[in-house]
Amino acid sequence: MRHRILNIAGRVGLMLLVIWTVVSLVTLLIEFVPGDPANVILGETATVEQLNNFRQKHGLDKPAFFFSIDGEIGFKWHGTENRYYDYFAGLLRGDLGRSFRTDRPVLEMILDRYPATIKLAVAALLVAIGIALPLGVLAGANKNSLIDNAASVTALLGISVPTFVVGPFLVYIFAVKLGWFSPTGSLYPEDIILPAVTLGAALSAILTRMIRSSVIEELGEDYVRTARAKGVSERSVLLKHVLKNGLIPVVTILGLQLGVLLAGAIVTEKIFSWQGLGLLLLDEGISKRDYRLVQGCVLVISVTYIFANTLTDLVYRKLDPRIRLS
Repeated sequence: MRHRILNIAGRVGLMLLVIWTVVSLVTLLIEFVPGDPANVILGETATVEQLNNFRQKHGLDKPAFFFSIDGEIGFKWHGTENRYYDYFAGLLRGDLGRSFRTDRPVLEMILDRYPATIKLAVAALLVAIGIALPLGVLAGANKNSLIDNAASVTALLGISVPTFVVGPFLVYIFAVKLGWFSPTGSLYPEDIILPAVTLGAALSAILTRMIRSSVIEELGEDYVRTARAKGVSERSVLLKHVLKNGLIPVVTILGLQLGVLLAGAIVTEKIFSWQGLGLLLLDEGISKRDYRLVQGCVLVISVTYIFANTLTDLVYRKLDPRIRLS
């Protein structure tokens, strides 16, 4: 019991450390981006008084961090009077701050868009599994055959072609030429198909190669030869024995690739104008130098990624009881 409590405490501590590191790095990097948020948001026609009021309202008149470089004394210490301290103090209260541009709570803006990004990521994951599972199993079960070579070429193409090429190509074929789907937007249920296929294509290529390798490895194990010697059909060997054991490393890839899907969703959402977290981060956060919105979006993406890794560990244990959470 004590060991389990220590494990949980260690995992929670590691999660908090990762979140703090990511948000700190984003805060540091965004400070190096040239330009003043007050000038960007209020425009060139804003008066000095309006600019000063804006900076004071959003804490931009305070130093960015605990200390700053001073030409005379070297480093000047600011104590708790800085934006970095204010932000993390707000996080402890569950407050992500307010958007510079809209003055809406950042948490409210993120919650409006977050479900769309998760829906897209899950749909892309299902597309990737739907493509990779049959291709990987067929390629592994028919090693060095025509099927295997065709699956390998398909996987190589999927890995090589980036999403910003696949996306416009799918739009041109299925939206412009065939007229089956809308080129952009997220108003109708079918609008998710093109961005999900775009996002899931690269992941399906990686999964296909992973499943193929797992199937080939498992087919060489002793328990497979024993099952065949007992007269078990090849289909039963693949579905009941090989896939169950071969899925364990694949689950690793799925858990880790969810973070890649969230990162890839930023580009995909921009291509298809999908109203998710990625589009919010690009159009409303980074382009407008909305510090609080950028920090909030990155924080939510980081927490989602950590949660996906934790869920991967739990699935590990379900698939193979010999694996213990570390």
